[in-house]
Amino acid sequence: MSSHREAPEISKDPVADNTDVYAFVSPDAPNTVTLIANFIPLQNPMGGPNFYEFGDDVLYEIHVCNSGDAKADVTYQFRFTTTVPNPNTFLYNTGPITHITDPTFNRPQTYSVTRVARDGRTQVLGKGLTVPPVNIGPRSTPNYEHFTAEATHALPGGRMVFAGQRAEGFHVDLGSIFDLGTLRPFQSLHLIPSADAVNNANQPGVNGTQGLNVHSIAIQVPKTDLTKGGKKPTDVMAATSVIGVYASASRQKTTAWDDDEGRMRGHGPFQQVSRLANPLFNEVIVPMVEKDRWNTLDPDQDKRFAKYVAKPELAGLLPVLYPGVFPKLAAYTKPRADLLAILLTGIPAGVVPGFQNYTGPTQADLVRLNLAVPPSSNPNDLGLVAGDPAGFPNGRRVADDTVTVELRAIAGLTLPLVDPSFTPDGAAAGIKDGTTNTNSAYLDHFPYLGTPAGGYQTMPGIPKS
Repeated sequence: MSSHREAPEISKDPVADNTDVYAFVSPDAPNTVTLIANFIPLQNPMGGPNFYEFGDDVLYEIHVCNSGDAKADVTYQFRFTTTVPNPNTFLYNTGPITHITDPTFNRPQTYSVTRVARDGRTQVLGKGLTVPPVNIGPRSTPNYEHFTAEATHALPGGRMVFAGQRAEGFHVDLGSIFDLGTLRPFQSLHLIPSADAVNNANQPGVNGTQGLNVHSIAIQVPKTDLTKGGKKPTDVMAATSVIGVYASASRQKTTAWDDDEGRMRGHGPFQQVSRLANPLFNEVIVPMVEKDRWNTLDPDQDKRFAKYVAKPELAGLLPVLYPGVFPKLAAYTKPRADLLAILLTGIPAGVVPGFQNYTGPTQADLVRLNLAVPPSSNPNDLGLVAGDPAGFPNGRRVADDTVTVELRAIAGLTLPLVDPSFTPDGAAAGIKDGTTNTNSAYLDHFPYLGTPAGGYQTMPGIPKS
């Protein structure tokens, strides 16, 4: 849900579909920043024989803005190449894969990493970097986690990169929330009673991404690789300490079948088909008829979508779907200055004491990260709203509970920061979807997302109509 199948057209092209973007000061290497872009949503681990993989015809990019105009100043580009060593078998692997380079791995991928500066200077940071196989099962990919170390590559300048399958780290009650905004922990208060729930009783949330995987591109770089002028960020209140991050996927404008190669080939210039920064932005704020266009535009064009942030549809639906629970929210008619700041400009100085991540007046959907804020010694998964300035919406860590944070913000919890005359409804401080991470545990080191679920090990769900 963060950005899984968030627009009609990109939902038909999952290999180019961004799902989540993370940006945080690395907790175990605090002079560096980790940037992660996930793609290919809702992967069934047992999805063979043609398992999930990056697209050779997709240009994957992670962009960093440091000049305040929401234009990319630093971009990391990733291009993938797939080979088939044994053309006489339908198998993904012809025996156990014990190392990435084993000849039994019959569809290996490699990739290149290129750093592109705003002035056009390019630096190829790595070529022929290996991608691990997906987690098939204990016979095909035994001791899977060792592939993570094999696929973690050192790059020049103190950088590090990983690209491959990981456990889905984003948790959300997909089945409930898209059933007319039902939140299981509060469903007894919903406008429409549920005949399926025992006495319509409140229930724990169900993680809709449990047992699913994604494909991650993660890069760890020195902070000075990202700041304007390469300055070391030390002052939290300095504008030069703040960066904005987003990821994108692009395809060439024309695709045609190539008889010689036996596959589709792209032609012409690249066109962006997907982008992502803040979780849930295109998913639940941008109207359906605008979603595909939003994906093709750069963030510096987001002023045209600000009206949907200033008056989000979900904020109007909550008092309707939960009668009598959000009367103060229902009565609030001013533009949502809190959401405009959190999502489109960053939080200016003076709103949260001793903190800011303001990138300037240009309205743009960016994950904004103040690099001068050190990692937390006691992280809170509710981030800034719970007093942890190292967490969302100051960047985004893999364990941050962004669904709960954004639900509470939309429900009005953050409004008093910009409008002291407003007192939130009591429910705003407790609203949640009730889920936690029920996939593999997050790692305490790069690339931080957990071991992907294995095809053999994963038990399929039990459908119920």
